[in-house]
Amino acid sequence: MPISLPTLLFSSLPTLLFFGCLTGVTTVLFGFGGGFITVPVVYGVLTATARPDADAMHVAVATSTAVMVVNAAAAALAQWRQGRLLRAYVWPLAGFITAGAAAGSFAATFLGGTALRLLFAGYLLVTIGDSLLREGFLSVAHQPRPRPLGRAATTLGGTGIGLVAAALGVGGSVLTVPLLRRRGLPMAEATAMANPLSVPVAVAGTLVYALAPAAPTASGRLGYVDLAAGAALLLGSLPTITLLRRITGRVPDRVHSVAYVVLLLTVLVAMAVTGT
Repeated sequence: MPISLPTLLFSSLPTLLFFGCLTGVTTVLFGFGGGFITVPVVYGVLTATARPDADAMHVAVATSTAVMVVNAAAAALAQWRQGRLLRAYVWPLAGFITAGAAAGSFAATFLGGTALRLLFAGYLLVTIGDSLLREGFLSVAHQPRPRPLGRAATTLGGTGIGLVAAALGVGGSVLTVPLLRRRGLPMAEATAMANPLSVPVAVAGTLVYALAPAAPTASGRLGYVDLAAGAALLLGSLPTITLLRRITGRVPDRVHSVAYVVLLLTVLVAMAVTGT
């Protein structure tokens, strides 16, 4: 049974506000836009406050992409004003990410909730392993200047990033940050670039999920997007983004990269413990 708007607001608002603040922190520091936090949280809220819902994972992913539109755009605007965005690493990569995101979010509407949960966990596991075992992420090798993106990284890489990220509701940061990191960018710049590159993923995903014909009609939802949960998360995240937007460049590069991997590990453990 779909969760009602009053039930969500009164029983889950403190939880959603808290994790909304946390998504603001991860958006500023890691370019996540909130996906890795909001998907497990919204799924947990839905399953804890209502009977098990076969659409809960779809709603969690869809709501995550909607929240990400606002979070990533707000952070990207702040970083653009501070001069941290480099056009050569944003465009045309963003165009191919958009194309992949439309396909990925559409495909996700045909997957079962269990399949989405397993893919989400597998995506985390592969990313963590790649960051720890392959050189170039935890520390950037000394080089005169960052290397440009090649054609394959821009076209095939961009399409793949959009496809996977939109399907799982996580934005593009977990693929774009390692990609840019291995081109020689410091963590502060790589994570700053992840926000504008997450916007097309979030917009394409939100449109597909909101207009999905398979989505059941439910109070407080636009397609699969849970409007109350999204609003509560944004109520916590946007003020946090405003407060923290100036601190990214002050975090030591090594600490920044290690913290990125630790956060992914934390989310993976939380998913395993809760069964999300």
